[in-house]
Amino acid sequence: MSLLSPAPLRRHPPHGLTLLELMIALVLLAVVASIAYPSYRAQIEKGRIAQAVREIQEISLVLERSFTDKGKYPASLADVGQAKNDPWGHAYEYLNMAGASTGQVRKDKSLHPLNTDYDLYSMGPDGQTAKPLTSSKSQDDIVRANNGGFVGLGKDY
Repeated sequence: MSLLSPAPLRRHPPHGLTLLELMIALVLLAVVASIAYPSYRAQIEKGRIAQAVREIQEISLVLERSFTDKGKYPASLADVGQAKNDPWGHAYEYLNMAGASTGQVRKDKSLHPLNTDYDLYSMGPDGQTAKPLTSSKSQDDIVRANNGGFVGLGKDY
């Protein structure tokens, strides 16, 4: 190599992302997010349902203690300090069967009352309900049935 000849050019790879590489990365990120988000929402909803089931069971224990102490169920949840909202922000619904008419009570698919002592339920995520569990409005309700033998989604009862 002579002193007068130019030094060979060295090519360095570029130090950044091209626009095409950036767009591919964003598309892949969007695909992953569109797959993951529904699963995330489903898990959140399962957690809220589990919380509502747990809270209905806890309220039921308070109501049973009240019945043991006073010989009757209270007229409202506020009477035992349990007037609170479900995970979706709606008040838990309660009906003492002692003074209820047959039109007020929740009913199963055979139109038999769900309980003989009291009704306690959440209207679920949509905040709507109907007395028979067969109604589409009642399918997402969290209900107490069989005098506490079942607590879960109305569609599962």
